[in-house]
Amino acid sequence: MRVHIATDHAGLELSQYLVEQLTAAGYDLVDHGPDHYDALDDYPAFCIAAALGVREDRQRGLDSLGIVLGGSGNGEQIAANKVTGIRAALAWNLDTARLARQHNDAQVVAVGGRQHPKEEALEIVQAFLAEPFSGDERHVRRIGQVAEYESTGTVAGRLEGLRPREFPAAREA
Repeated sequence: MRVHIATDHAGLELSQYLVEQLTAAGYDLVDHGPDHYDALDDYPAFCIAAALGVREDRQRGLDSLGIVLGGSGNGEQIAANKVTGIRAALAWNLDTARLARQHNDAQVVAVGGRQHPKEEALEIVQAFLAEPFSGDERHVRRIGQVAEYESTGTVAGRLEGLRPREFPAAREA
């Protein structure tokens, strides 16, 4: 399996560790950077490049997933999710990593480099990479609705008629 990885300065040490460990485990790693520490670097370009790499590989029929890292993983997940067709999930434990694949068929996992010891982060990433998508109809349907909204701006028959409920603030007596 090919694995695209990207980070910023906050996840650089973890990224280097993951590249080393995953390569030794037989994964084909593609590192989208950065290649050196810069406390002022910006994660969006790195993470978008990794997500684009995953998307391009998958369009060519290759088995490919991605990893994006940062201090919390939040911004990196958001950046990867801006790539059309990519579903990136923030994982903070083994269950969220596995469920991202099982239920959401996420192709990219985001992990906070400042949130986990490197060994724990490796376990989270390995759980994500090893878990297959369940293919359950309900999950396929939901993923389809997200993709439909992404491409059309609506979810046919789902958004019309939905009204938010309002709860006025309580008044003091």
